[in-house]
Amino acid sequence: MSPFEIVMLVCFGLAWPFSIYKSWKSRAVGSKSLVFLVALLIGYISGILHKAFYAYDGVIFLYALNGTMVAIDIGLYIRNKLYFVKESGE
Repeated sequence: MSPFEIVMLVCFGLAWPFSIYKSWKSRAVGSKSLVFLVALLIGYISGILHKAFYAYDGVIFLYALNGTMVAIDIGLYIRNKLYFVKESGE
């Protein structure tokens, strides 16, 4: 278990609750990019798979937690995008 990997995942993970809250309250997509969010999710899934198959340790929990938060943010992005389309009549 690498302490540097833990610090990296904790630091990345601290941003997601704020992003999720902002997406939930604002109902706007703003400057978010679905492609970027999906790329991040793929990265977290890759980290989980690496831990599961090659170097299993407790850090897998942080990958899963961050991946879950990114998945929630993707869901909110899609919800907000659909809300915008509905509201604007497009």
